[in-house]
Amino acid sequence: MKTINKLFFISLFFTATVFSQNKVVESKIAVLASPQKDNIIFLRWAATTPRAWRKSNQYGYQLKRYTIIRDGKTLPKKTAKDLGIFKPKPIENWMSLIETNNNAAVVAQALYGESFNVTGTDKLTAIVNLSEEQQQRFSWALYAADQDFKVAQMAGLGFVDTTVKPNEKYLYKVTSLVPKEELNILYGSAFTGLKDYIELPKPLDLAVIFSDKKVMLSWNYAIHKQLYNAYFVERSGDGKNFITLNKTPLTSLNNNKQTNLKRMFYMDSVANDKTYYYRIKGRTAFGELSPVSEIKSGMAKKIMQYVPRITNKNYFGTSGIVLEWDFPEEGNKEIIGFELNRSDKMEGNYKTILKNIPPTARKIKYDSLQPTNYMTITAVGKNGSRKTSYAALIQPVDSIPPVKPIGLEGKIDSLGIVTLKWQANKEKDMLGYRVFRGNNKNEEYSQITVSPHQATVFYDSISVKTLNSKVFYRIVAVDKRFNGSEFSDILAIKKPDFIPPTQAIFKSYKIKDNKVLLTWVKSSSEDVVKHEIYRKDSIKWKLIHVIKNNKYQTPNSKPHTLNKKNIQNPKLQTPNPYDSWTDANVTEGKHYSYTIIAIDDSELKSEPSPALNIIIPKTSLKLPIKRFSGTADKEHGFIELFWKPYKEPNVAQLAIYKGVTDKPITLWRNLQPTTKHIIDTKVKPNNEYIYMIRAVFKDGTQSKMTKLNVKY
Repeated sequence: MKTINKLFFISLFFTATVFSQNKVVESKIAVLASPQKDNIIFLRWAATTPRAWRKSNQYGYQLKRYTIIRDGKTLPKKTAKDLGIFKPKPIENWMSLIETNNNAAVVAQALYGESFNVTGTDKLTAIVNLSEEQQQRFSWALYAADQDFKVAQMAGLGFVDTTVKPNEKYLYKVTSLVPKEELNILYGSAFTGLKDYIELPKPLDLAVIFSDKKVMLSWNYAIHKQLYNAYFVERSGDGKNFITLNKTPLTSLNNNKQTNLKRMFYMDSVANDKTYYYRIKGRTAFGELSPVSEIKSGMAKKIMQYVPRITNKNYFGTSGIVLEWDFPEEGNKEIIGFELNRSDKMEGNYKTILKNIPPTARKIKYDSLQPTNYMTITAVGKNGSRKTSYAALIQPVDSIPPVKPIGLEGKIDSLGIVTLKWQANKEKDMLGYRVFRGNNKNEEYSQITVSPHQATVFYDSISVKTLNSKVFYRIVAVDKRFNGSEFSDILAIKKPDFIPPTQAIFKSYKIKDNKVLLTWVKSSSEDVVKHEIYRKDSIKWKLIHVIKNNKYQTPNSKPHTLNKKNIQNPKLQTPNPYDSWTDANVTEGKHYSYTIIAIDDSELKSEPSPALNIIIPKTSLKLPIKRFSGTADKEHGFIELFWKPYKEPNVAQLAIYKGVTDKPITLWRNLQPTTKHIIDTKVKPNNEYIYMIRAVFKDGTQSKMTKLNVKY
């Protein structure tokens, strides 16, 4: 075949064009081009409305050819050639052809006939009939032209271009010569060349159905309707020598938007019990014949007169049935026997389960029933014909449910698509599974399957951006009698985590013995696996402690568990919302900040807790003053005290305390740091005096106290 523009003649579809005051149909020219093997190109064209066709018949069509491509290259300037002006041949040219060509007679009548079988009486009817007559003339003229290319040429609607070259490609332009002031008709065109030639395809999907002395043929008309406008049917008695059954080509005259038939049909009368072979050929608007279709064969048979009818059914056991049916006795001589058929559904695929049932039998016993059975009885004729009864529903009693499903497992991807899998039940009467879902383990689960799901893989879709960290599933097995099994074990699937845990919050702190005891409220998120404690001195935050899975662990030490007394009965014990830890690695006088970060099992981190700021007070004592001694001089009435000079830096003063045995000791003197001795003149005989000395530093810290007892 060849490349054809996607413009098609009205006659190919034979759709009547309807005009009204509210709808204007655009007039234009449709063009077909068909390259041939013998270096010629067939051209066909037609106006698309009755009025445009009638006026173009009067004024004619002009055909021009433009050379667009030569030797594979687009020409910079189009080369135009006028191929002529075309009008219908005068009536006298048609006379000799009319006698032997029906298509020519139809076109001639449409062009020159006084009437076209339309009658009317009143004026209104006459106007309507005139419009209908023009439509009929137009439609039948184009239809007849499509059936005979020679007739199309005589009607001014076809041309054979014999001046083409294999190395060129052309644009054919057909223009109506009707003046635009009378009617504006758009030109039509087709772009093709000899290299666009391809073989015609064979017709597809031929089907042949044999009955009593009749054969019905059908084939796919729609797939090639833009190519073939008619068909020929051929028949053979030996599969080799074929005859054409229809002298007049078959075409579809009922293809519009309301009745868009996809197949064509043909009925043939034949003798019974003889094999016949059929094939078809398509024909184009240029009179070309397609290759033959695939050959189909078969044999017509006499139709059996009687049909069996199931009348009674009696159950026995758990899967047995005695089935009875009616069939006229006079029909026994026409059959070789009966067959019992079964299907799961009334309109399903029936399989024969018992064959060779005698022609005289009217009852059969069968003991392998499924939970649901649709059964039919088929009478098998001696000539191969078959007649089947209406289906009867057979359902034995079944109240035993399937066993509990096992092996339920699943996963969720980042988009919230859940994939569930489980092991298939082994019951023969399994119908499927019902799937249930819950957001909490102990709530009532909702069924998410509309009907029993027959596979062992199920897909669900959930929202992953919710506060529930898990989703829960259970399934129930259902048999064909809708008996349900026990629920499967609950499957908990953790959702992809996009929500970080809640913050931990410091509750209190204590400073004792240069250690900081921190107490905080733990994160309330269930999926938290650890808390990390960070400390900042003057520069940056540093991880100093990790609490993981109820085990306490510092970055450089081994974990130690909680006291067993706290977890003796975890089922009865209310979870403690608080936690604590002691930081022993601090320095007096320094400022520290603490924060806590909670981390869940998806490695998502909470916001840091509000910082806790602590200053460690200076409580430790410096080295004591050494060699603290004294001498009592009773003759002169004083006690002189001595000590070694104190050389620690940043000493502000020396403080000396004085007291008498069994009486309070109070501050006596504050001395310069460089002082090495002092004399006490306020003493009395027979007393034992107690002296104590220490250094006081500029930052307020003190040294250890040095004590001295002197008797006077």
